[in-house]
Amino acid sequence: MSHRIAHLTLAAAAVLAAACSDTDRPSTGSTASGSTTTVSTGAATPAGTPSSTGASDKPQPYAVAGVAPTYADAERAFHRGRYEEAASMFEAYSESNPDNAWGHYMLGLSAWKTGDHTRALEAFDAALRIDPSHRKSLLNSARVLLETGRPKDALARVQQALAIEPLSSEGLRLLGRSYHEVGQIDQAIDAYQRAIAIDDRDTWAMNNLGLIYIQQGRSDDALQPLARAVELRSNVPVFQNNFGTALERSGHFVSAKQAYAAALEADSTYGKAAVGLARVTAHGAESDTSTVDVASLSREFQAQVEEWRTRTVTADSAQVKDAGQKVDSADTTGIVRDSVTK
Repeated sequence: MSHRIAHLTLAAAAVLAAACSDTDRPSTGSTASGSTTTVSTGAATPAGTPSSTGASDKPQPYAVAGVAPTYADAERAFHRGRYEEAASMFEAYSESNPDNAWGHYMLGLSAWKTGDHTRALEAFDAALRIDPSHRKSLLNSARVLLETGRPKDALARVQQALAIEPLSSEGLRLLGRSYHEVGQIDQAIDAYQRAIAIDDRDTWAMNNLGLIYIQQGRSDDALQPLARAVELRSNVPVFQNNFGTALERSGHFVSAKQAYAAALEADSTYGKAAVGLARVTAHGAESDTSTVDVASLSREFQAQVEEWRTRTVTADSAQVKDAGQKVDSADTTGIVRDSVTK
C-alpha cells in the first residue's frame, strides 16, 4: 500500500491502550477509557410489571412482609446502577424461583458488577445447571474466568457457547480474547477476523485485532482495522489511542499526533494518549508533513473483510448445517464488546 513505510524503531516504546466495554456488565458513567455502556439482558420482563419512572434515586424496599422481590423489581435496581441491591434482590428471587435460569444469570451479572467474582461464577454455574445451553451464562462466566486468570477454563466455555451458536460475532470475539490470553496468537487473529466477517461493524473486534498486530510488531497491518474502528466510533479514546500507537510505530507522526489528540478530546483525563502526544511531538511531528488517509485505509479494510466473509461465513454455515443447528442471526441482545486486557 502507498501509505506504508518501513517500521521505525522508537526511542521509547508506545504505550498500548486496552479496555473492556461490556453491555452485559454495564457502567452508569465513564470507565477508565471514557466509554459508557448499557445493559440488555435478553430476559423477558414478566407481564403486568409496573414501568420504571426513574422519579426517585432512593432505593425502594424489595421485600415486604417476607414477600420475595419480583424479577422486574430486581432488574430495575440493576438498571439504576444499584448493583449490591440488585444482587441481593436477585438472590432472594432465585431462592423463590430456583428453576429460573435467568434469575441466577442476573444474580451473576449483578455480583460481577460489584466485583464479587466468586459469587458471580457460582450464580452463572447455577444457571448452567438448570440450562446447560444458556449461552449468555457461558460467555459471561468466561469473562469472569478471564478476569481471574483462568483463560483455559474461559476458552472451554466459549467453545461450548459457539457449539450452540457458531455464527455469533460476540462468541467469536470472546474466542479471540481467550486464545490471545493462552498465547495462541494465530487462532486469536483468525477468531477476530471471523467475528468481523459476521459483523463488519464490530469495532471492539477491530480494536483487538489491531492491538494484536501492534504487539506482534505488525503496526502497518494494524492501521486498517484501527482506521475502520475510529471511522465508525471516533469518540472512543481507546480506539484513537491504539490507532495513534500504530501510526507512530509506522512513522506517521503527524497522523499519530492527530489520533492522540482525538483520544484526549474524547477523554481529557486519558493518560496514555497524553503521553503518546508528548512523545510524537518530541519525535518531530511538527516537521513531518505527511498524513494518512483514514478513509482510504478503512475502504481497504472493508475490501479485506469481504474476502474474510466469503471464507468464514461459508465454512461456518456448513458447520451449522452439518450439526443440524438453527442460527438466529437476529439475536443481538446482550452483545458484549471486549478488548484484550493486560
